[in-house]
Amino acid sequence: MRWLPRVPDRTPTMSAVLTSPLLPMEAKSVREIPAGDGWQYEPKWDGFRCLAFRRGNDIYLQSKSGQPLARYFPDIVVALSQLAAKKFVLDGELVIDVSGRFSFDELQLRLHPAASRVQKLAAAHPATFIVFDLLETDAGKSLLKVSLSERRIALEKFATKNLKSAKAIKLSPATTSLAQAKKWFEKAGGNLDGIIAKRLDFPYASGERTAMVKVKNIRTADCVVGGFRYASGSKLIGSLLLGLYDDAGLLHHVGFTSAFKTTDKRALTKKFEVLRKPPGFTGNAPGGPSRWSTERSGEWEPVDPKIVVEVTYDHFTGDRFRHGTKIVRWRKDKAPRQCTLDQVAHHEGRAIALLG
Repeated sequence: MRWLPRVPDRTPTMSAVLTSPLLPMEAKSVREIPAGDGWQYEPKWDGFRCLAFRRGNDIYLQSKSGQPLARYFPDIVVALSQLAAKKFVLDGELVIDVSGRFSFDELQLRLHPAASRVQKLAAAHPATFIVFDLLETDAGKSLLKVSLSERRIALEKFATKNLKSAKAIKLSPATTSLAQAKKWFEKAGGNLDGIIAKRLDFPYASGERTAMVKVKNIRTADCVVGGFRYASGSKLIGSLLLGLYDDAGLLHHVGFTSAFKTTDKRALTKKFEVLRKPPGFTGNAPGGPSRWSTERSGEWEPVDPKIVVEVTYDHFTGDRFRHGTKIVRWRKDKAPRQCTLDQVAHHEGRAIALLG
C-alpha cells in the first residue's frame, strides 16, 4: 500500500490572478438540452466540483462552497504537483472509480477528520480530477474575462502539454454537436449525471448561473413504503421511507420522499399510522451504518409494506436514491413484490470510456 505525503490546507497567494474570492461557475436546471449555435456541451460528471490552484510548490483545492479540499485528496495534490506547468487555475470534478463506476460513497468517505484514514482511502481507491475549464494559463495569464471558446482552446493546449502522462488528471470531452450531446445524455445514470451546456461567447461567471445550464435524465421507479418519519416537532408525517426488494425477497431501504402537499399530510398520517407494524424493512433499514446517517436516522416508524408509490428520481448510487424523490402517483394496481431493485439497475461503467 502506497502512502501519500500529508497535505496542509494552506491557501497560496493568488493576488496575481484573483482580485476577489473565486467560486465555481454554476448551472441553472432546464428540462431540455438547448439547441442552436453558441453552445458547448459537456458530460455532467457525478462527483465533487473542485477548483485547483497552483503556485510553484503550493497547491490548493477548493470546493464548490469555497472550502479547502486538499487534505481529503492528497493523491490529487501529488498528481497536480507532478505536472510540468508550475502555475495554473483549473476547474473540474473530483471522482473516484471503483470497479468501473464512479462511487459517490467513496468521495464522501474521504471527508474524514483523521489524516491517516484519508491516506488509506486514497491509496486503496485513488481519485481522478476531470478538468473542463482553464482559468489561468501556465504563463500566468488570467482567462476569467475571455469567452469559453477561447478558454477551451487554451485548455486543450494545456492538456496536450501537461496531461498526456497524467493518469489521475483527465480532460473532459466537449462538443458543439447537439447530436453528440444527445448521445451522451442517453448514457446518463451511473457515471454521468446528465449534460451541461455552456455559452461559448460568455466569460467565466464566478458563482453565477448565467453562463451554463444543466439537464438531468429524470427517471421513475415503483417503490414500497416501508416506514415513515414524523416532521420535526410535529405529529404529522414529514417523509415516507421507500424500499425495493432484492432477489432474495428482502426489502431494502433506498431513500425517501417528502414532496407532498401540506394539506395532504393529515390524511397521509392517518393512513400510515394504521399500517404501523415492524419490521418495515427486512434488508437494509434506516439508521444503519451509512454516510447519510444522522441522529434522526433511527427515529422512524415501520409499516406493513402494502403501499406502492411511483416516484421520480435523478440519481441512484450506493444502493439508494441520492436525493429526495417526488411522488408521481399511488400504484394500487401494482403488487409490492413487483417493486424490485432491477428497476434502478443500469450500466454504471460505460461512460468512463468518454475520458479515453
